[in-house]
Amino acid sequence: MRADRLVATLLLLQRRGRVTVAEVAAELETSERTARRDLEALAASGVPLYSQRGRGGGWTLVGGARTTLNGLTTDEIRALFLTAGPVADSPGARTVLRKLVQALPAPQREGAEAAARGGVADPTDWSRAPVGAAGPHLEVLRRAVVEGEQVRLGYATPGRPARERTVHPLGLASKAGVGYLVAGTPDGLRSYRLSRVTGAVPTGEPVDRPADFDLGTAWRTLTARMDRRLHAATVLLRAAPGTEALLERLGSGRVREVGELPDGWRELEVDGPSPEVVAAWLAGLGARIEVLAPPQARAELARIGAELTARYGEGGTGPGEEQ
Repeated sequence: MRADRLVATLLLLQRRGRVTVAEVAAELETSERTARRDLEALAASGVPLYSQRGRGGGWTLVGGARTTLNGLTTDEIRALFLTAGPVADSPGARTVLRKLVQALPAPQREGAEAAARGGVADPTDWSRAPVGAAGPHLEVLRRAVVEGEQVRLGYATPGRPARERTVHPLGLASKAGVGYLVAGTPDGLRSYRLSRVTGAVPTGEPVDRPADFDLGTAWRTLTARMDRRLHAATVLLRAAPGTEALLERLGSGRVREVGELPDGWRELEVDGPSPEVVAAWLAGLGARIEVLAPPQARAELARIGAELTARYGEGGTGPGEEQ
């Protein structure tokens, strides 16, 4: 957009004092013709700017037209750029950082640039799969949140076909690198994982936004609700020495030690959405653990064991064989 270029040109002038058309074109990645038009537009708008022809000439900004990030301390600026630098993986984000750097007073500029280079964000997990992909509809949802417009949302939950519903976008949130839309629905406040959104079409109708709505409070309510679901059931078990590292893979807060037993085994509690789900998590530990309660978890382990024996035990059926 031309407005962005004009701001960037002005900030470049503030930083250098004098620039040539070629320098502006190279810095902002435009043609020299466009850079010259932008400089002339700034001068015509009243910015105290004049040009000088010949060797050593260029466009010079006369004192008085200053735009700085006043009020920010050096530590605050470093914190800002340490946070923003690793996520500036799009041309728009890089442009914003460049403008901010150019707007800083000279003594703070070097530290900000170093901070922006001081971190990196890797969007993949150890399986090389992208984590928290926002999906192709993020910009539509951002605009809907800002402009307060309802959206016809397509959404697919795991194992189910996508379906549509009309929602009232209220905000965007991120948890552990995964993006979510927070929206009002006829059933109350809901969150939608952005990578599962299959469509987003603005309806033109205004969002019904509660007068006392606060996104931070709403997000804490939603995450607390999910946390309760993830810890709805508790399984009691005994585990052999050396099993702790394997159990830690279930996640922090899921596993609690009850006490050490006389034989050196440990009595533990493991939380999960249901006894059956926890049993499935634990099945791979085999004889290293013994589930004590509840009965549903023991029954699920027995079922899994029988199924595996039927498949892999002596005389068991192989893949594709009739049982």
